[in-house]
Amino acid sequence: MNEFADIFKAYDIRGLVDLEIDVDFAFATGVAFARFLQIEREPGTIVIGEDMRPSSPSLADAFSAGATSQGMDVIRIGLASTDMLYFASGKLGLPGAMFTASHNPAEYNGIKLCLSSARPIGKESGLVTIENFVREGSPIAMRNVGVEKQRNMLDEYVDHLLTLVDVSNIRPLKIIVDAGNGMAGHTAPAIFARLNCDMIPMYFELDGTFPNHEANPLDESTLADLKQAIKDQNADLGLAFDGDADRCFLVDERGVAVNPSALTALIAQRELIKRPGSTIIYNLISSRAVQEVIDESGGVGLRSRVGHSYIKKMMADSGAIFGGEHSGHFYFKEFWRADSGALAALHAIAALGESDTTLSALLAPYNRYVISGEINSKVPDTKAATELVEKTYSSGQVTLDHLDGLTVNGDTWWFNLRPSNTEPVLRLNVEASTQAQMETVRDAVLSLIRS
Repeated sequence: MNEFADIFKAYDIRGLVDLEIDVDFAFATGVAFARFLQIEREPGTIVIGEDMRPSSPSLADAFSAGATSQGMDVIRIGLASTDMLYFASGKLGLPGAMFTASHNPAEYNGIKLCLSSARPIGKESGLVTIENFVREGSPIAMRNVGVEKQRNMLDEYVDHLLTLVDVSNIRPLKIIVDAGNGMAGHTAPAIFARLNCDMIPMYFELDGTFPNHEANPLDESTLADLKQAIKDQNADLGLAFDGDADRCFLVDERGVAVNPSALTALIAQRELIKRPGSTIIYNLISSRAVQEVIDESGGVGLRSRVGHSYIKKMMADSGAIFGGEHSGHFYFKEFWRADSGALAALHAIAALGESDTTLSALLAPYNRYVISGEINSKVPDTKAATELVEKTYSSGQVTLDHLDGLTVNGDTWWFNLRPSNTEPVLRLNVEASTQAQMETVRDAVLSLIRS
């Protein structure tokens, strides 16, 4: 049973199909989730969604059978993006399970779990308990078997999105959408049918083998086809979604990928116009420009650790109206504090459509610094390497904090060094006022941790 420790991650369950995750495991997890929900006094119905991976239907079937064996009822919403599952959980007030491995390659699958109203479940909020129940095996109990029903919620999902972002008065836009053969191929047509846009689809065929490229737009190499198509077709904007469509990345009219921190700042400013003085969350590898824009817009900015469960909890505790992560996750209070790639895309479309300029010009005020992007280094001892970096920089004119790993702040630069949760890897993010300064800081830190 020790192999389970490798697939129960910090925020979800994810592993190789058949080798680590199969129908027996899915059944056992359905049983375990039902037991956990009963302890938590959650509603007696679970809403289940699934992505386009070939294994998702059979795994969802087995999970449903496990949950109903414990007396829980199930509502199956069928093919869905992860944010559509969060919508269903929020609207219906029910706990949920989404079968997806997000941006992972085709040989993977997994389960994202949430409590009612899309409240997160991670290692610190129930996932360890569920893992322990899976290890223990299902209890022998005499109870009535629950009922499974079907419900299509795609139109309700689109209706709700369009109540949160006003796109009624935008100018005509030409937008290329790269679904990467993932779930945006299912949701985007329903959304764009309601917009004043010429939407050009790329890779909308649902295919969990990902025949064209991995559905991971955080890897900029996967954006090559979209960038070329934008230039060839003179489009105003490109959108790239990951496999389960909970993240959206932008490409501007020049074929240049948009810094997610710039989109965080843009959305924060838009939300603060609607609700002045509100709190905005951003994770600590976001650009300094985000806090600056929040300040300029009269809001209150709070730094968070990296990870959706931390941001969602901080949003709940602080009453924040919006949260952004540099990894492309964007969280909205009016969307049950859940992340939605579609909502982020609609904000970008609305802002561009209300303007008479290009996307690159629209976002220029938010691109104030040079960011390295995340750089991973395999090291034998992440703690020792981090301590070496801290010792080296602690004597300089800098401030240090340990909110998540080590952050070192200079006057015109900063960097964050964080260990991976699952492997001997250190993740480095650097930002500075100039390209040369960013490269100098980056190279100096890498030299220390790789020596």
